[in-house]
Amino acid sequence: MEEELKNFIKVWVSIIISVSYCYYLSTRIKPGVSRLLSVLPVCVLFLLLPLFFSSVHFSGSAAFFFTWLANFKLILFSFDKGPLYPLPQTLSRFIYFTCFPIKSQHNPKSQDDIPKWVFAIKVVVFGVLLRMYDYKQHLSPTMLLIIYSLHIYLELEIGLMLVKALVFISLGCDLEPQFNEPYLATSLQDFWGRRWNLMVTAILRPAVYDPVQRIAEWKMRTDHARFLAVLATFLVSGAVHELIFFYITHEMPTGEVSWFFVLHGVCTAAEVAVKKRTFMRRWKMSHMVSRPLTVGFVVLTTGWLFFPPLIRSGMFEKLPNEVLLFIDFVKPKLFNFSS
Repeated sequence: MEEELKNFIKVWVSIIISVSYCYYLSTRIKPGVSRLLSVLPVCVLFLLLPLFFSSVHFSGSAAFFFTWLANFKLILFSFDKGPLYPLPQTLSRFIYFTCFPIKSQHNPKSQDDIPKWVFAIKVVVFGVLLRMYDYKQHLSPTMLLIIYSLHIYLELEIGLMLVKALVFISLGCDLEPQFNEPYLATSLQDFWGRRWNLMVTAILRPAVYDPVQRIAEWKMRTDHARFLAVLATFLVSGAVHELIFFYITHEMPTGEVSWFFVLHGVCTAAEVAVKKRTFMRRWKMSHMVSRPLTVGFVVLTTGWLFFPPLIRSGMFEKLPNEVLLFIDFVKPKLFNFSS
C-alpha cells in the first residue's frame, strides 16, 4: 500500500506539471491543429499513467480520469470545445476540471441533489456487499450477477460523490451530478443519455456524436446519420473500455466488452428511431413495465458480455479485498489523528 501511495504522489506531480503546461502554453496557441499538437505529448503521458499502479482501484481510476476523460477534454479544448471551454479563470480550476469527472452546474437545482439519507443507505448497502463476498461460494449465479452489478454501480457513485464533495469544498462551486438514479431508467436512451455516468455522456457528445452526425448528413438522411452517430459513440466507448480493462487486468482484450457496447449502440439507435415513428408517439409504455425491462436488459447483457473478462481475471476478488485493505490501512491513522 505504501509503495502505491508513493507512486500516487509521483503521478499527481507529473499531472499537475502537465496540465499547468496546457494552461499556460497551449492557451497561447491558436485553437486548431497547432494547439492539438502542443497537447499531444500530455495525452501520450496520460496513456501511460495507469501502468504505474498495480492495484485495481488506482490503475482503474487513472485510466478513467486521465487516459479517457482528461485526454478527451484536452483534445476538445484544442478546438475550443468541451467542458474546458471557455477557459476556467484560474489554474486550480483548470486542473480540477481537467483531472476529475466533474462539470460546473450553471443552473443549480436543489431538487436534483440526492438526499443525504439516500446516499447513506447506499454506503451501508455497499458495506453489506463487501461482506457478502465471504459467502460467495454459497450464492447462485443470478445472485452473484446482481451483487457484481450493484458493486460496480455503488462503488462508482460513492467514489465520484466523494470526489465531487472534495472539489466543492476546494472550489466552492455547484457541480452537476454524475449519476441520476440509473435503476429508474425507463429506456436505453434514458439510461445512457440521462442517468449513467453523465460526464462521459457530456464528453462523447461533442467528441464523437456531433462530428459523426454532421459528416454523415452530407451523404445520407438525418435519421440514418443519427443512427450512425449513436453507433459510433458506443464503438468509441467500447474501445476505451477495452483499454481500461487491459490496464486493470493486464490481459489482452477479448472483444466481449466491445460487443457489449455494439449491442447497446444498435439497440439504443433502433429505440430512438422507433420512438420517432408517428404511431409510437401516441402510445407510451407504463414505467412499471419499462423500468424492469430496461434495467433487466442492462444487467443481463452486462453479465453476458461485460463481466466475464473481469470474472476470469479475478477482479471481483481483488475489488473488495482492496477496499477492506484500504480501510484497515486508514483506520489506525484516523484514530491516532483524533487522539
